[in-house]
Amino acid sequence: METNGVPLTPEQARAALTDTERVRVSAAALTATPWPTWFFITLTLYVVALPITLGGITADRDWLLPRPAWMAAMLVITALYAALFAIAAKAWREKTGVALRMDVLPKRATLPLMVGLPLLLVGGPLVFRATGQPVWLIASSLLGAAASVGFHLTFVRLHRRTA
Repeated sequence: METNGVPLTPEQARAALTDTERVRVSAAALTATPWPTWFFITLTLYVVALPITLGGITADRDWLLPRPAWMAAMLVITALYAALFAIAAKAWREKTGVALRMDVLPKRATLPLMVGLPLLLVGGPLVFRATGQPVWLIASSLLGAAASVGFHLTFVRLHRRTA
């Protein structure tokens, strides 16, 4: 390596490599930073509402609301969530210069969430349909909220450790 035509000493080269590694770790930390708090709350509320809404859609007969109302509610909350997701991602990219990425998180944290949360959010409504017991929807919503909060706290802890 050279700077201004002068070769670097071995110590200078090691220092430059160390600085490069620090920049790489810092960039990874920025991409692993938690969502903005308002979006974390939005995501958690969506996870809470999803099983109940799916329960209303999948019920044998109209439950609390007519099925078309449940379908409309599902479309509205999903569209709202998607729009807020786009806003949060764009704001984060503008603030930090990097996109939020899941691939920098440990697989031991993300894999159970990516497999377990959909099973939980869809499983509760399916058991509700089979049993007619709304306790399954409530349990699914509460466990989904706990998973959302737990994952967010894991995200925060990961960021603090790498920052």
